[in-house]
Amino acid sequence: MGSEIAFTYTFGMQETVAIAVLLLMLGRLVKHFVEPLRRFYIPAPVVGGIIFSFFTLFGHEFQLFEFTFDQSLKNLLMLAFFTTVGFAASFRMLVRGGISVSIFLCVAILLIVTQNCVGVGLSVLFGMNPLMGLATGSIALTGGHGTAAAFGPELVKAGMEAGLSVSIAAATFGLVAGCMIGGPVGKRLLNRYNLKCHTSDATDNSEMVEGKLTHEQKNIDENLLFKAVGYIIICMGIGHFIILGCSSVGIVLPAYLGPMMVAAAVRNFLDFTHRPLPLHSINVVGSISLQLFLAIALMTLNLWELASLAVPLVTILLVQTVVMALFAYFVTFRIMGRDYDAAVIATGHCGFGLGATPNAMANMETFTGANGYSPKAFFVVPIVGALFIDFVNATVLTIFISIL
Repeated sequence: MGSEIAFTYTFGMQETVAIAVLLLMLGRLVKHFVEPLRRFYIPAPVVGGIIFSFFTLFGHEFQLFEFTFDQSLKNLLMLAFFTTVGFAASFRMLVRGGISVSIFLCVAILLIVTQNCVGVGLSVLFGMNPLMGLATGSIALTGGHGTAAAFGPELVKAGMEAGLSVSIAAATFGLVAGCMIGGPVGKRLLNRYNLKCHTSDATDNSEMVEGKLTHEQKNIDENLLFKAVGYIIICMGIGHFIILGCSSVGIVLPAYLGPMMVAAAVRNFLDFTHRPLPLHSINVVGSISLQLFLAIALMTLNLWELASLAVPLVTILLVQTVVMALFAYFVTFRIMGRDYDAAVIATGHCGFGLGATPNAMANMETFTGANGYSPKAFFVVPIVGALFIDFVNATVLTIFISIL
């Protein structure tokens, strides 16, 4: 086998985003025909991106071809997505959620720290870069693919060459594992403590929520989308100056943290002054940005970087899965009240503690479908999982990276 690549090509920005869109469409098509991908909520850009990365792995291994891509748009999309995450961090919502939301947020933060400590400890035990512990910790597990794709390059800058590949692989593993352990944990708690559902109304409120979302969707127009994009871009611009200011005094922060903090400040200022914010439109822009960002990040994966890490990577992830199950069983359940609602919350925590909020909802819907609805769990878990955990996780990870 020769040492030179037979064909190389560098894709420009337009070509890169065009391929990303095609892979996103491919991922949706594959999910339509492959039921397990839908069941485990594997994102469409992950499916399409990984298919393309295996294609590039084939070209690399047989020295047939090699591609490089313009990454500038990927970075812009990452900033846009995390800016929209900042808009979700509403202090008013945290207070309105009551003590249960605050307690569960603290539990989720404790899990983030635990995952990173376990990951770093095992990485050191394997004689590897301790940053791999973050890649197989809350970056990929609590954070999911979005945080993995964002922090992967940060790990590369910090000295872990395979940081992005490991983070993405770990996030994919977590999506599947989170769905697999949630039900068994909940069932074990149910049987061990003889828990019963005491909710008088065992039906959920999905129709009410669905109706609200449908109403918001019908009202989306050019004006709302322009306001949403305007808020996002302005926060990104101001946030960039914050990052530059911190850098000038020797404080190095991820590029997205500034815009995210500005967006959180804007959201809470508008809440305090009772002014409207086009949140649904902002979320639409954020969702599109995330999907394109993930597609570009995944299609540029160098899977051959994982070959030497296979055994320690799988070992660490299996240990993290066990830790998540034990944490949900012994910590989440007990702190959240040791009752039926706490068991449902523990089941959901397995979902987004290893995967994403949709995994948590799927776990809880399956569990409560057989045992009775839990209004408390379906209120607490989505608020923490969708609104606060990414913001907190990014802050904790920034501290860990600076220490390591």
